[in-house]
Amino acid sequence: MSRDIDALTSSTLKHLRERWWNPEFTEFLRETLEPRAGERILDVGCGVGTADVRLGQLGISQVKLFGVDLLVPRVREAVASARAHNLQVGFAAADVCKLPFKNHAFDSTFCVAVLQHIRELSAAVEQFARVTKPGGRVLVVEPDNAARYWYSSSDLGARAFDLATRFFTALERSGGGDTTDAAVGPKISTLFERHGIEPVEIRLFPVSLSRLGAPAPAVWKARKDIVCGAIDRIQDDALKQLRAEYLRVLDAYGEQAAVAGQRFVEIQSTMLFATIGQKPAAH
Repeated sequence: MSRDIDALTSSTLKHLRERWWNPEFTEFLRETLEPRAGERILDVGCGVGTADVRLGQLGISQVKLFGVDLLVPRVREAVASARAHNLQVGFAAADVCKLPFKNHAFDSTFCVAVLQHIRELSAAVEQFARVTKPGGRVLVVEPDNAARYWYSSSDLGARAFDLATRFFTALERSGGGDTTDAAVGPKISTLFERHGIEPVEIRLFPVSLSRLGAPAPAVWKARKDIVCGAIDRIQDDALKQLRAEYLRVLDAYGEQAAVAGQRFVEIQSTMLFATIGQKPAAH
């Protein structure tokens, strides 16, 4: 599974659904959740409705899809997307740790690249277990952001990667509270067991990008725009200095890449952990 990925613009895998979803992943979701006619499926952290539209287009008779997301504008986009494809999908704005549904309301629940942004992981998984019926499936797909591989043929590449990691981690901390768990992906099965979900399988999906030859100017501009766009969120002088240093190194790194031309190499990779669980059937 080859996807866009850029550790120089974020400490986590962002926009996983919108940018990286493909037919193979939709088929994996269908095989895992095993949707049947009349069943209710919950998509937690639905974003703009990518997964729900793809599943809806499979034409599984009478399956009722529901999606929730914390951000209201994204929910509105999801509603518009479902309508544009003439699909009946229910959407609502909701907190993953406080799902507004009754116990055992869904036959299966899934969540893709959401818990990497959540501090209360246990509370979120507890909610998945609560709203899923006995015998139902729970699927959580999350990365291990603590194990991101990086290589660059430029000697400034490693410096840029280090500064990016420090900057975006510090930026998260500046918002108050503890940072999220970067290594959430491999820990999901343990959380499942803690909340009465039996782990069934863990499937790994590599997420990687390789560049041979200097990236286009648009790549460097996009990288700088994201860093500069954080200016309104930065109040701490030390963080401002870190950002300024990162931007200087990023400029120099881009110049080195341009000089190297076709000899320039940049490789990035991380791993998605798809953890499949099942609620024990009622006796």
